[in-house]
Amino acid sequence: MEQRIVIIGAGPTSLGAGYRLAELGYQNFALYERSPYIGGLASSFTDTAGFTWDIGGHVMFSHYEYYDRCFEKMMGKEFQLNMRESWVRMFDRWIPYPFQNNIRYLPKEAAYECLSGLIKAQTSSKKPSDCANFQEFMDAVFGAGIVKHFMGPYNFKVWAHPPSTMNKEWIGERVAVIDIDRALRNVVLGSDDFGWGPNNMFKYPLIGGTGEFYRRMGAAIGLDRIHLNSAIQEISLKDKQIRFTTGETVSYDTLISAAPLDLLVTRMIYGDVPDDVREAVADLRHSSDYIVGIGVKQKCPSTKSWMYFPEDNCPFYRVTYLSNYSPHMTPDNETYYSLLCETSYSEFKSADQATIVQDTIDGLIAAGLLKPEDQKDIVDTWLYDAKYGYPTPTVSRDNILKQVIPWLESHGIYSRGRFGMWKYEVSNTDHTIMQGVELVNRLMLNEPETTIGLRYAITDDGRQAAIHEKSAAERRSKRALHRSRRRESV
Repeated sequence: MEQRIVIIGAGPTSLGAGYRLAELGYQNFALYERSPYIGGLASSFTDTAGFTWDIGGHVMFSHYEYYDRCFEKMMGKEFQLNMRESWVRMFDRWIPYPFQNNIRYLPKEAAYECLSGLIKAQTSSKKPSDCANFQEFMDAVFGAGIVKHFMGPYNFKVWAHPPSTMNKEWIGERVAVIDIDRALRNVVLGSDDFGWGPNNMFKYPLIGGTGEFYRRMGAAIGLDRIHLNSAIQEISLKDKQIRFTTGETVSYDTLISAAPLDLLVTRMIYGDVPDDVREAVADLRHSSDYIVGIGVKQKCPSTKSWMYFPEDNCPFYRVTYLSNYSPHMTPDNETYYSLLCETSYSEFKSADQATIVQDTIDGLIAAGLLKPEDQKDIVDTWLYDAKYGYPTPTVSRDNILKQVIPWLESHGIYSRGRFGMWKYEVSNTDHTIMQGVELVNRLMLNEPETTIGLRYAITDDGRQAAIHEKSAAERRSKRALHRSRRRESV
């Protein structure tokens, strides 16, 4: 008989696991989600005013053929392919993203500080590999000027944690690095340098926001297998049972969890948790996010995708012209547009839920995205409090994971996903879906997982920076496909 597999959550990781189980013909599994909707932090909501909002500025791009096939199967042609147009707002001007590649747009004094600091940093004896944390890495790679004007303030606004508490292993594709020659060439020759990164083209569902993709994945798995409004009361390791606040009790042989790792260990699992495991997981850190949507009854004034805001004249670190992602995000894209604004908070950085919407509007005016008179045209506001926004890659994180993840697996519990594995560097939606898929491949087919141990190489432009260890089955499949194509061409 098939063993009973229970999956906690209905976000990308859990859906990836469920989808792969169904694809393999496995029958004895079910998903349990505490919320009344599918999608987790990748959900979308259409409000009564007719605006569709995502939980954060999600874009859909992929490192994986499997993810691409899944997206095509779920969405068909019902998506829009967008070219990224990203900017940084500072010094009352727009600077192409990434900032460090385009410092020629700065005022001359600031540009000199950035160039001078970069030269001093990269001609010093300290190597990036010798850095103990992210703060040291920024100082060693970018120098005092770039850190002062952008990297320092921006990263604190995003993470809501001091960079000195963070490791440097998460960086990879997330932070564009630059060498002296490239910086000088861009400044002296006036070269634009904004094609960096893997998401310069991205897909987006035509209708329903990012969450539409995940709703369709849920339907493909079978909605009868997905139990919503099912919050966990406790998990018994001894009995291998889960009791929900609804009063329902289910048994499992294998448990796949996408719940936050700290809550799983300290609040959900009942008894038998060693003190050192509890103490270790209690040191995991995260930030929270207020996601504020602003609907404006005007034609969209910009073609921008998203923008970064390092300065303290606004609370948010990122704003997205969400209505530019699809023409169906507002009641009428000819007469309305929408802005999605993200503000982080933690014990190191405060934000007030009671005032965050007005603070956001004031910030949009201060940053030049709205004029004071535009306030009369704001016809919709939306607020989502993401208690778990970003898993902070602290200096101690990897040692915690090395201790906690194996202990859980020794009890038949596999923690994966954005907060289940706590690895921000592999928490894009493609990564998190594949964490679920690869775990199932490991359990069912004895194939190694690759994404959770993913490492990044630093390349000049960020492309091809992800190093994926392919399983033997994937390699055989690719060789077979290549042979088939050769025969067809002959």
